[in-house]
Amino acid sequence: MVEVLTRSATLIGIAHEAIAHDARPQPRGWDDSWLRETGASFVTLRLDGELRGCVGSVDAHRALGDDVANNAFAAAYRDSRFSPVSFEERLRLGVEVSVLSARAPVEVSCEQEALAALRPGVDGVYLEYRHLRATFLPQVWESLPDPLDFLCELRRKAGLPTRFWHAEVKLSRYTVEKHR
Repeated sequence: MVEVLTRSATLIGIAHEAIAHDARPQPRGWDDSWLRETGASFVTLRLDGELRGCVGSVDAHRALGDDVANNAFAAAYRDSRFSPVSFEERLRLGVEVSVLSARAPVEVSCEQEALAALRPGVDGVYLEYRHLRATFLPQVWESLPDPLDFLCELRRKAGLPTRFWHAEVKLSRYTVEKHR
């Protein structure tokens, strides 16, 4: 339990530090070996309980510490849905870091099979169709608990019609370790 709390405090601290600076974080040599391991993360920012930014990496491609720092900076200053975070907002931001497991394919051939395979509240889902892609973290199940609604909104996010299905649609799942 102490290790989980220490990891949470460390990851949240990295995110806050990245947001406090006005320049994109540079790669670092992290003291803790687990921060040097390749990892994927999402950083979600909330201001007064409302979404203020969310940016992440679905697949691991750099050190976890660097991934968290870069995604925190991008969530604060580069999320195209929001204006950059102001100095005053920085002090009031709620920060959540989600560390993602590796994606695993979900072998389905139709929407009904996809709906049956999804695990509400557990799965983060990544959808691919040709050049279109989208993902929802497992936390999205809190606002979209019905698998059909979840899948419809994921398709919409990818730029597809909400009830679209094609043999080339690929789904994969992942889980997250949340840190607040």
